[in-house]
Order: sequence, then structure tokens, then C-alpha cells
Amino acid sequence: MASLHVGNLGEFLREQRRSARLSLRQLADAAGVSNPYLSQIERGLRKPSAEILQQLAKALRISAETLYVQAGILDEKEQAGLEVRSAILADTSINEQQKQVLLQVYASFRKENGHTEDASATEVEDAPSTDTKPREP
Repeated sequence: MASLHVGNLGEFLREQRRSARLSLRQLADAAGVSNPYLSQIERGLRKPSAEILQQLAKALRISAETLYVQAGILDEKEQAGLEVRSAILADTSINEQQKQVLLQVYASFRKENGHTEDASATEVEDAPSTDTKPREP
């Protein structure tokens, strides 16, 4: 089987697994993937989906964005912005409206400094709507 040019991801995963002192089997169990499949990922023979990378990141207790960058799914420059957004969204000490305001301010600063981004990235997906009537299309 030919390598799919994901060797860097596999090597990175192996290093993270070893530094976490987990066996291949332990990580596979924690991430909910098969032992052979994880072995193939580490050897660069399989390219995992974003969902599998997220499961592996959770099991390794690292950010999924870090694995997305390693896999070439996410540009390294975008990683910092996503981590900030994730931290804001995960903060339980502020309400959804405050999260939305923070995300909008952050997006405006990034735009001002020359970073272009999708407008939907600044929206809080789970924010409760304050509208009482349906929006017009």
C-alpha cells in the first residue's frame, strides 16, 4: 500500500501517543477506532477524516486544530483564530450574548489587521435566538 503523504501526521500522532505514555491499543480504545486502523494512520498508510482526528485529539488531550494542521486540513495561520474562538465558546462564565460580542470584536480586529475570514466563523452556532417571528428568506 502506497503512502498517502500523511507521514508527518502519523509521526506526530506517534510522538503524542508516546509522550502521553499510551500504547497503540490504549489510544485506539480511547478514541473509538480499531487498533489496525490507528497503526495504519501512524505509518502514513491511511488518511483519517476530520471526525477521527477530533476523536484522537480528545483521547490525547490536545487540540483537534493541531491535528488538522498536521493533516493538511487546516492552514497553520488559521489555527490560532480557531483556538481563540473555541476558548470563547467553551467559557461557561459568560453568557451566549457576551460570547457573540467577543467573537465579533475579535473578528473585527483580525479583519483590521488583514486577516480575511468567513463571516460564519464569528457566529455562535448554539446561541439562542431573540427573534420572536420567523426571518424572511
